[in-house]
Amino acid sequence: MLVSAVTGSLGNAGTVAAAMLVSQGVASPVLGRLADRLSQRRVLLTACLAHAVGMTLLLVSILLRAPLVVLILAAVVTGCTSVSFSSFMRARWAAMVEHDLLRTAYALESMLDETIFLLGPLLVTLLAAAVHPAAALVACAVLTTTGSIAVALHRRSEPMSEPATGRGPRRAIAVPGVRVLMAAYAGMGFLLGAVDVTMIAFARAQSAPGLAGVFLSLTAVGSLAAGAVYGAVDWRLSQARLLSITTCLLALGAVPLAFATSSLVMALLAVVAGVAIAPSLIAGSTLLESVAPKGSLSEGFSWLTSAGALGIALGTAVGGRLADLGGFAEAAAVAVGGGLVALALSVAGQSALRQAPTARPVSGTAAPEHTAAPEQSEQRGQQA
Repeated sequence: MLVSAVTGSLGNAGTVAAAMLVSQGVASPVLGRLADRLSQRRVLLTACLAHAVGMTLLLVSILLRAPLVVLILAAVVTGCTSVSFSSFMRARWAAMVEHDLLRTAYALESMLDETIFLLGPLLVTLLAAAVHPAAALVACAVLTTTGSIAVALHRRSEPMSEPATGRGPRRAIAVPGVRVLMAAYAGMGFLLGAVDVTMIAFARAQSAPGLAGVFLSLTAVGSLAAGAVYGAVDWRLSQARLLSITTCLLALGAVPLAFATSSLVMALLAVVAGVAIAPSLIAGSTLLESVAPKGSLSEGFSWLTSAGALGIALGTAVGGRLADLGGFAEAAAVAVGGGLVALALSVAGQSALRQAPTARPVSGTAAPEHTAAPEQSEQRGQQA
């Protein structure tokens, strides 16, 4: 919004935003790995200060109408210093709560994420319209910095870090179950990106582009409600099977979007399309906690976030292209395709998703409490 307001170019604005998002996706797993080895506190405190500097450079560069290459460089610095905050928080939940409460904790985290997705754009839009687009960017920098410091100082929830020397934990990316989850998350992200485009294209076709925001908000409402229910139910099925079920529902929920005939119908279908979002993410988060090496949770969750973001970017691009060529129904079909890919991967990877992480003691010390037998890990997965 700020770039387009100052330069008058939506193309430049999209380029700068893409540079920030891509660099964040690339850097997030690296920062997660550093948090696992050095501690989240050190990474959060260092990264939030560097991120504030990057945001300041970006803001000044935009306001001074610097060349596009300068804006891109500032955006890359900002993105590379932006930690995957949800990933860090999920790793903290795993360290702070008992295993039988972990599913509920992840449900709460998903509901808070959906609330942020609802309120964040509203706050930014209000600040940009009532004050100045720069005020919204300043608010983002302040909230990110203060939030990072507050979490960094909460030592009781901080996961134990592994030393950089000795036989540390395996890389999360080296675990087959983590790679299956990453691929499934990319498919789910592809669906979500295409669903967003579907609703925007439908609103445009109805000559009511303002309704696009309403449809997207209703999707978040459906996800919020379903997340609350999912977190409250004591599921007896394994999380690997629940992931397949929820991804199946996610794909099915996108099918009716192609047949919407009015704005009221699309509003109802938007809620339906959002119902399986939070449950799918909760099942995936719980599975990651059970399959990833216990000293690599921050890295593992960061990989999932990056895979999902990549899927959203691809789904938005492909869905947008097809919507321009054929309309919202084609974008909805693309969304269903992404959901089917996620479903196929979750079904084909059931054996990998049920494998417990291999225990690897550090520097000759005794294995921690988390290095339970596979049977215990399976029981924990069922409890979650």
